Amino acid sequence: MSDSVDNRIDEQAAKPDEVTGRTLAPLDVPYHDIGELLEPEGGRRQPLRGFQDEYVDIVHYIVKCTHDIWEGGDVGLIYTHYTHNARVHTSGVMLYGRDQMVENTLQRQAGFPNARAYADDVIWSGDETTGFHSSHRVLNIARNTGYSIYGPPTGRWIRRYGVAHCLVLENKIVEEWLVQDTLAIVRGLGLDPHIYAKRLAQQDHDAGFIPSDSFGDVDHHRGQEPPPPEPSERGESDPERMMRRSIHEIWNRRLLGQIERYYAPNVVCYTTGNRVLYGRGDYRYNVLALLAALPDALIQVDHICSLPNGDNSYRVATRWTLLGTHTGPGWYGPPSGKRVRLLGVTHSEIENDRIVREWLVYDEIALLRQVYGPS
Repeated sequence: MSDSVDNRIDEQAAKPDEVTGRTLAPLDVPYHDIGELLEPEGGRRQPLRGFQDEYVDIVHYIVKCTHDIWEGGDVGLIYTHYTHNARVHTSGVMLYGRDQMVENTLQRQAGFPNARAYADDVIWSGDETTGFHSSHRVLNIARNTGYSIYGPPTGRWIRRYGVAHCLVLENKIVEEWLVQDTLAIVRGLGLDPHIYAKRLAQQDHDAGFIPSDSFGDVDHHRGQEPPPPEPSERGESDPERMMRRSIHEIWNRRLLGQIERYYAPNVVCYTTGNRVLYGRGDYRYNVLALLAALPDALIQVDHICSLPNGDNSYRVATRWTLLGTHTGPGWYGPPSGKRVRLLGVTHSEIENDRIVREWLVYDEIALLRQVYGPS
């Protein structure tokens, strides 16, 4: 199934309720109580071939099954809500099949048995025929009272953002791209991020992990030529095209002055390690710091979708992959020359053609793990 742009809301026809005749729009997560999201009034709101009758639309499906698995304790729902050969991609490893998903979920719940997964937003696209893409942003708050992959219980509280981008067809998740701020977890537990990442890298070495054999140039330019401009097939009033252009111009073409064009002066960005960037200056430094450590970095946009949020206002979910080589200074330690790959998701709120809020989520522990990994 293609990862092409697909969010034409006019084709996501709202369905009239069979009893009242009222048109029921798909659920919207922001500013709605969890009770409304778990038990919405009215019947089915969009065509959902193959989905269980209890689900009214794709947002209800994602919010409810996540809640039931993680807070309701029904881990076994993974067997009915994932295909037997589902693939879950992260920046570190790929989980393959439901059994690995169940094992991973049980281990995480044992370490944080009182976890709360707050649904912050679900930005979606697609339909019952080609499948739905759902980008589910979650704020996790939990206390570490059990043994976990991070070690013995610490009694500490953690708070971190994560995004699960799923491809769903006929009640089952076929593929998932899972991005979480592991740095916030590690710091919250009082661990040293570098020591923890070195421990993971040593485990990779002991397990005989073979590093990637991708040693070619990162293709952000051709030889001595500059990176090409992003072609514009549609006007910049299109929020998806705006996001593609802003990422390409700022990150790939290194035109950091374009931050003033695409971002509001008082932009707020929530990013790794529970950091909050305020204003264009903070945002620009964050881009600079990452590019300084990975000077050849290239961001490829893998999937993008958006939802209208009022007059000239949109919410956009962009899934991307960063490739780069650790040859520069920075928080990641002395240059190692290691090739790194990062999976990330950006949720952006756009008002009047400017980004006013952003959630920039990626896994810096996964990056450190690659930096310290086998040569």
